[in-house]
Amino acid sequence: MPQEPGQEPGHEADDARAARRQQFAEAARAERPDLALLCLLICAEADPALDEAGLDAAQIELDRLAGLLPYAPDRRPATAPPDSAARTPSDSGPAAWARNLAELLGTRYGFGGSPADYRRLESSLLHEVLRRRRGLPILLSVVWMEVARRAGAPVYGVALPGHFVVGFGDPLGAHVLADPFGGGRLLTEEDTELLVAGATGERLSRRMTAPADPLEIVLRVLNNIRAWARARPEHSAVQLWALELSLLLPSHPARLRLERAQLLVERGAFLAGAGELEEYARVVEPVEPAGAKAIRRQAAAARAMLN
Repeated sequence: MPQEPGQEPGHEADDARAARRQQFAEAARAERPDLALLCLLICAEADPALDEAGLDAAQIELDRLAGLLPYAPDRRPATAPPDSAARTPSDSGPAAWARNLAELLGTRYGFGGSPADYRRLESSLLHEVLRRRRGLPILLSVVWMEVARRAGAPVYGVALPGHFVVGFGDPLGAHVLADPFGGGRLLTEEDTELLVAGATGERLSRRMTAPADPLEIVLRVLNNIRAWARARPEHSAVQLWALELSLLLPSHPARLRLERAQLLVERGAFLAGAGELEEYARVVEPVEPAGAKAIRRQAAAARAMLN
């Protein structure tokens, strides 16, 4: 089980954590954010024993898996004539990429998920998903995307409400969707509609199948970790670091600052929490004066806990 922050003794642990967070912040602001790196830096926050060698090992495993794909289905060999029978239409294009990934990752290596995986923090940590070959839909999708991307596939993430999947091909043209949580099975439009209806009761819309930005994916991963920890008060330290990483992203919901301030108070950091509550109240007062007043009352109650 990954350690919680605070379990490493001494200043060296604090320095290492600060360096990892700085690396995370810089990676999140890169022109092209590296999804695998950001997910692995989340792992390093969860598991302080995960060093550079461990991070590199996870990247190497993704490279290895990509090298095992049988072929790039949309690339005809240079020696093949235009009418070559070496590649039939059924063996090419987005569906072939999806089938090859499902065969490699889902069937051969057993990557997939089950309801029990929602109860484990490891299901949200990329290095653990690579080790266990089990995880939440979004982390399994990250594995699919990173392996496919390394092999040259036209792949992207799709943040369906309540269930993350992957797309292959042109999001606005010929494409297919696959469900890594289900071993990579191809999704028909009816399958996708049922997933959305089951999660939200809404009808499927084009907006829901748009490609997900890497930073949106990272924030969703951190949201899952926060939700896992919030349901388990004994793991409030996990909720805190997930919040703090979320706040390092270039764009994040403002309410996360309020959640962090309230969590600090819950963890006994009354002065720090009160100060952050008061700062949040100051920011929101112009648009939510009643809400700001209520937050200031929370801050006053937190300071009173010291009396």
